[in-house]
Amino acid sequence: MTELTLDEADAIAQGAIDGAIHRNLNPIAVCVLDRGGHPLVVKRQESATFLRVEIATAKAWTAVSLAAPSRNFAKMAETRPQFVTSLVTISQGRMAPAAGGVLVLREGEIIGSVGVSGDTPDNDETAAIDGVSAAGLTSSE
Repeated sequence: MTELTLDEADAIAQGAIDGAIHRNLNPIAVCVLDRGGHPLVVKRQESATFLRVEIATAKAWTAVSLAAPSRNFAKMAETRPQFVTSLVTISQGRMAPAAGGVLVLREGEIIGSVGVSGDTPDNDETAAIDGVSAAGLTSSE
């Protein structure tokens, strides 16, 4: 398996921001993690509001740690709230039950994740997918 490169991570982050601008979304922050949950690139539009980087990071961390889009964790929170709360606690607050975090795949293999925060969870997820596509990779939509 190949690693997510810094150039690819930067292309994902910039692609997400470009997608958000194109779609006229609120200003966003983007965090791209490698498959081990380590940050490769963090970008924030100048006027993105307080805590956006931390929320984007949590969405990305949720996706890569559960090997599924963070949207799935949000759905789980509706039916199994105690379990989700336990996972958030166990992860020392690094997980967020909200859409906006997707996996980054190469040939079907997880090589990282991207999280976006700044607009609605659905729009954040769309921007994350835009970023992955802009880098020529596949996401876990």
